[in-house]
Amino acid sequence: MNTKKRRGVSPVIATSLLIAMTVVIGLIIFLWFRGFTQEAITKFGGTNINLVCQDVSFDSDYSGGQLFIENTGNVPIYSFELKITGSGSHTTSDIKDVADWPSAGLNLGGTFYGPVNLGNANEITVIPVLRGTSKSGAKTHTCDEQYGQQILV
Repeated sequence: MNTKKRRGVSPVIATSLLIAMTVVIGLIIFLWFRGFTQEAITKFGGTNINLVCQDVSFDSDYSGGQLFIENTGNVPIYSFELKITGSGSHTTSDIKDVADWPSAGLNLGGTFYGPVNLGNANEITVIPVLRGTSKSGAKTHTCDEQYGQQILV
């Protein structure tokens, strides 16, 4: 009779490994789900900033290398995102990157008029960016493109 010595993992080590694997898998799932939720940004004392975007009102125009924007609504606009379309492609940039934008943005009735280098653009979409508060402090929020204005160049 040939008896083999069979060795296995001790019950203490096996239990420790199972607990460690469970904790690691639970942590991975927790961090994965945490990525799905966004921190709420609010404006005007608790209104979700996504709802404030529909109240934004502004006029914009582009002529002779000059961009004109006027805040005609009751919501202060912190900045604008410019979607510049031309020759079959588009680029998106913050207005602060292409113009001398005021650091405080446009308050009620505020206007901006200045040179903007757009290259060979055929169309510009001007999308408002709002500044609100969250648990971690002040944050910016870019409104959806549907709240922007298209300007043909």
